[in-house]
Amino acid sequence: MKSRLVASAAISALVLLGATGCTFITPQSTKIEYSASDGVNVSDTDGPLDVRNAFIVANEEGTVGNFIGAVVNPTSDKATLTITIAGIDPLTVTVPAGKTISYGADADPLRIVGLDAKPGATVEMHFQSGDGAGTKTQIPVLDGTLPYYADLVPETATSTPSPTPTPSDTAAPAPEE
Repeated sequence: MKSRLVASAAISALVLLGATGCTFITPQSTKIEYSASDGVNVSDTDGPLDVRNAFIVANEEGTVGNFIGAVVNPTSDKATLTITIAGIDPLTVTVPAGKTISYGADADPLRIVGLDAKPGATVEMHFQSGDGAGTKTQIPVLDGTLPYYADLVPETATSTPSPTPTPSDTAAPAPEE
């Protein structure tokens, strides 16, 4: 009888170990940090500022884009972030101490002219704050297909206003004789 009890306990232990053993060797996915949105998070390990949910909304041609994202300053001093894209003038923003600036939400997006990246691509951007070397990251380029990004697509039309007609242009035709 005792041997049956021992065998039953051993089998139960093996079944329990077999059913839960894979969690001992598999990493817990809840501990893996990732960007849960369309943008990416950028941590400048050398500098004081962090960038959250960064992405670009571009026009169809990919020539003009709006940088969207939140720049976070958790320090007690104001700090400046420089964003660089190859071949384009750097973008510079200053964030007050202990504040977050959300470009595209609380503040106007940062306009990027000369982008050369169509929606669906990624753009390598360099983020630098403080005295550190900064961080290079691939930032996704989106379009206005999704309704919540539609109003973030940059306007590219540089139409000239039509001339106002002068009185001679609108004068009545001369009567026929």
